Amino acid sequence: MASRFTLAAMAAVLAATPASAACKMELAVYGDRDGAAEVNFTPTAGSATVTNSFRMILGKDTVLDGFVMWTSDVERPFGQLGYQCPDGDTTGEQITACTVWQGIVYAVDGKGGIGLLPQEGGDAPPALLFPDLGPSVKAAPALAGAQPATIPWDVFTLKGCQE
Repeated sequence: MASRFTLAAMAAVLAATPASAACKMELAVYGDRDGAAEVNFTPTAGSATVTNSFRMILGKDTVLDGFVMWTSDVERPFGQLGYQCPDGDTTGEQITACTVWQGIVYAVDGKGGIGLLPQEGGDAPPALLFPDLGPSVKAAPALAGAQPATIPWDVFTLKGCQE
């Protein structure tokens, strides 16, 4: 039942979203329904493995760094969000400690159809789905001291395009 509710809610959000001119993924800006979070995509700077880079702003001042890499066994855009992760050589324990969310990032078209996130250079879809983002943010040990007042929803709609 939860998946039917989620799909119905996404369709309602998309129906209320005005059509916007084409925007490339690396310039897209998305927001969740409650204004709890915003996602800003940025160019990947020619990375050989990262296909999308973004940051998620929770509330007014908690910034999560995110990236997407396509998996090789079954091709899917696997995303990861971290809070204050160390730079440079890191251990698995350090990455686990700073990870807030990880999973497949889905694109939602104007009719509510679910697809895969376009890579940099592709057109930004009307909405994105980050499955289980809200519960992950609420439970993330990395955010213990920076927990946002409002937990973000899993669906983000296109708000605009950076110039």
